[in-house]
Amino acid sequence: MPSPIKMRTDYSAPQLRVLAKSAKTNSQSRRLLSLAAVLDGMNRTDAARIGGMDRQTLRDWVHRFNQLGPDGLCDVHAGGVEPRLSADQKAELAALVDAGPDLSIDGVIRWRRIDLQRVIKERFGVDYHERYVGTLLRKLGFSHISPRPLHPAQDAQMLETFKKLPPHAEGPSGGCSAIDASRNLVSGRSAHRTKKRRRSPMGEARLKAPATRRPALRECLSLRRHLPGSRKRRSARFAERRYRGDAAPS
Repeated sequence: MPSPIKMRTDYSAPQLRVLAKSAKTNSQSRRLLSLAAVLDGMNRTDAARIGGMDRQTLRDWVHRFNQLGPDGLCDVHAGGVEPRLSADQKAELAALVDAGPDLSIDGVIRWRRIDLQRVIKERFGVDYHERYVGTLLRKLGFSHISPRPLHPAQDAQMLETFKKLPPHAEGPSGGCSAIDASRNLVSGRSAHRTKKRRRSPMGEARLKAPATRRPALRECLSLRRHLPGSRKRRSARFAERRYRGDAAPS
């Protein structure tokens, strides 16, 4: 079994715990607490469990701590793959997209991803996928917009002459017409109509208002004679004759 690596002695266990309390990330704080436990004389296997790691990982962090100090316990992220286009080439591509294509040179009237893919390969020697061209354009600040196609033989002066105006702007002054100006603000109200409607009084005004006579209620009820339970009773013999149809109803 290899012997444990000795740690630097310019930091004490209480100092490491203070640094762990003010650490920027949780991972750095856990590693500082594990190293503080090692300085206190704890078994390195148990000290590694405090930081949520195994003994070999703690050994690697001891090497980083001896070389770089507490700052070496932070996670170091790699810069990633170096971009295939330089900053100057990206600026040139952005200016090219902003200026738009030339029909005589590029053969198109608006840029598409497949067209820019061809231009990037011809100018910079970089072969991007068509989908990544859209990602690159978004990184450069461009958004996907599909404008109305413009025919190269269109006459701008002719289009301006025969441009259709909206209905509200067809008047001489671009505003409302003379007929609309004479109208009232309320639709359907003429000059002979009163501006204020008569409304029924409410609250105390209703109590003080004179009582109006209500119209008589007309009741059109159909009365039927000889109903069961009527005051005028008939004999059983008359009822039997009526049921047979011998007696006419009175």
